[in-house]
Amino acid sequence: MAFGLESTAFKNGGSIPKKYACDGEDVSPPLTWADAPNGTKSFALICDDPDAPILTWIHWVIYGIPADRQGLKERMSTQEALEEGIMQGTNSWRRPGYGGPCPPGRTTHRYIFRLYALDVKLDLRPGRRKKDLEKAMRGHILAETQLMGLYARA
Repeated sequence: MAFGLESTAFKNGGSIPKKYACDGEDVSPPLTWADAPNGTKSFALICDDPDAPILTWIHWVIYGIPADRQGLKERMSTQEALEEGIMQGTNSWRRPGYGGPCPPGRTTHRYIFRLYALDVKLDLRPGRRKKDLEKAMRGHILAETQLMGLYARA
């Protein structure tokens, strides 16, 4: 079986429910994964919107997820430091934690959740940006999987 990422809230390529967007409750969706490669010491996840009008919009940066975890619950706290050493970085709204889909106008955007299996436990403080996480992960990614959802405002 291959390393994979899923959500009970939406299917890959499907619509993200309003509950997880700025128009709704703006809470993080539940995510689960399976079949991480041998040697995985931690996970990191980045969610972004490559269809944003100016650059890629970062919705979630979370890292230090223990290797024995197989998912993230719905409605994760937006604090920088969480249980089990999990850390959250700064999103494009300049705040920690998850920020849901909020595309301008009525256009449909793609929201890509990328999960990385790492061969190290990263030594990063909370509040780091996507670019800092990507730099720290360089040379340590054992596998990557993704889940893509769509969202358009009504």
